[in-house]
Amino acid sequence: MEILNLSLPAVNRFASNYLEQAADIQSFFHYRYNQISDDQDRLTELKNRSFPRAELTAHIREFMKKYPSSKAVENSLEKLLNPKSVVVIGGQQAGILTGPLYSIHKVISIIKLAEQKERQLGVPVIPVFWIAGEDHDFQEVNHVFVPVENRMDKWIYPEKVFQKKMVSDIHLDKDVCLAWVRNVIENFGETNHTNRLIAFAEEQISKSDTFVDFFANIVMEMFKDYGLLIVDSGNQLFRQIQKEFLTEQINHHKSITYSLLKQQDLISQKGYPITIEAHDQAANLFYYDERMNERILLEYNLEIDRFVGKSGVLSFTKEELVEIAAKEPGRLSNNVVTRPLMQELLFPTIAFIAGPGEISYWAELKLVFEFFNMKMPPIVPRLNITLLDRSVETDMNELNLTLSTVLTKGTTTDKELFLGSIKDKEAEELFLAAKEQLAQQYRLIEAKTAQLDKGLLPLLKKNEKKLVEEIEFMQKKLDDSVKLKHDVVLRKYGRVDLSLRPDGFPQERTWNVFYYLNHYGLHLINDVMQLSFEFDGRHKIIKM
Repeated sequence: MEILNLSLPAVNRFASNYLEQAADIQSFFHYRYNQISDDQDRLTELKNRSFPRAELTAHIREFMKKYPSSKAVENSLEKLLNPKSVVVIGGQQAGILTGPLYSIHKVISIIKLAEQKERQLGVPVIPVFWIAGEDHDFQEVNHVFVPVENRMDKWIYPEKVFQKKMVSDIHLDKDVCLAWVRNVIENFGETNHTNRLIAFAEEQISKSDTFVDFFANIVMEMFKDYGLLIVDSGNQLFRQIQKEFLTEQINHHKSITYSLLKQQDLISQKGYPITIEAHDQAANLFYYDERMNERILLEYNLEIDRFVGKSGVLSFTKEELVEIAAKEPGRLSNNVVTRPLMQELLFPTIAFIAGPGEISYWAELKLVFEFFNMKMPPIVPRLNITLLDRSVETDMNELNLTLSTVLTKGTTTDKELFLGSIKDKEAEELFLAAKEQLAQQYRLIEAKTAQLDKGLLPLLKKNEKKLVEEIEFMQKKLDDSVKLKHDVVLRKYGRVDLSLRPDGFPQERTWNVFYYLNHYGLHLINDVMQLSFEFDGRHKIIKM
């Protein structure tokens, strides 16, 4: 196993420019992600702020009791109590079987950067993963992709969730989940590791009551020996620590929205698209209604001076919301604007691990943080990793494909060039001539038919169309015959695309880690964790 570093563009222009630390981008952030001097400045800033370390540590210790643990986890909890300690943090939704590969890449990034920062700065650094359990978009977390021939097939978890429930509240039917997961793994193809992997999945399902539990059990079983701590934003007890901060957000909701819109305007002036959908009535807060069993976004109605939701079905005064925050904070939750703010009020963050989309939306929050006399942490791009199987590398070499081109564009252009080179030009010209001659003759027949019986013209058109279709059918059959002779080469193009650019998307956005665990074994994670990674914005190719 070895790492190859490639310089590739990010999936959006803003993130690409951020990787290069372009001057017009850097003005939207408080710190640079790759300067040790900025890390020192951040440490100084954090020393002058207070954090609820005792309450936070007690909550995480209690929350993590039901998940796999280790001495390294206990050590991280003790570190968090140390007033000099800081955290590297990042988060993701609780996808079934951990969701796309980038969720695992993010966990790896958090742990490896925490290790690196602890060495560089000489202070305790704890890796923390924030599970976005308060998210209610079940369609984002209820599926994996399974390879079928040379394409990816979307396999959706069979249980339906019709209300806008938080993922933390979605119950896991263990029998349904077990049958579905077993089917997924078996369709990845039987290997020497399949039975052990199914047993591993069964064990995690048996210990899980919700989607978040299932996600957390898998992640902690994989990464417990690296001191990873986890929190669930949908956990009601976690919200108890957030009471004062929720109250602050309610009292200053107008200023939060104003600051967001002002920062978005500055970004728009530089020619960059806006990521966060916002308007001047945004309250940036959700309310969980037990009667509707839904998480409902609130807006502020200036005319009646109330917070409303669900087209006016819900309505609160500011005082009522403040009382809810004090007595029932579990009913309130943050949106994309206030979640980062809450995270930074709770944790002493030396670095936030971000994907390309997150880099864009954090830039829109700079003035929001400044309103609260805070700075955003250094936003460190997560590791972009592609797993390259040796057999796929062999296929690429035999096809003379360039790795960087395949990772960004796939093999379509090269494959089309190859198909053009194997076509029988003479046969193609003969078929083309046949269609042209047929068209010419039918124009003459059409003119004669118009003289004799115009009513037959539609039938004539239909007849001509059938003959053209017959010619094209034969042409396709001949093309297929030629392709069949080169099937070995064409299959190589298919294998390369399926592995590295499935259905035109990056590997990390489509493949699931369980496919690779089935292929290489459960030790794969530990093998990857032994590698050295540089947080330099370059793409990491891990040759398997």
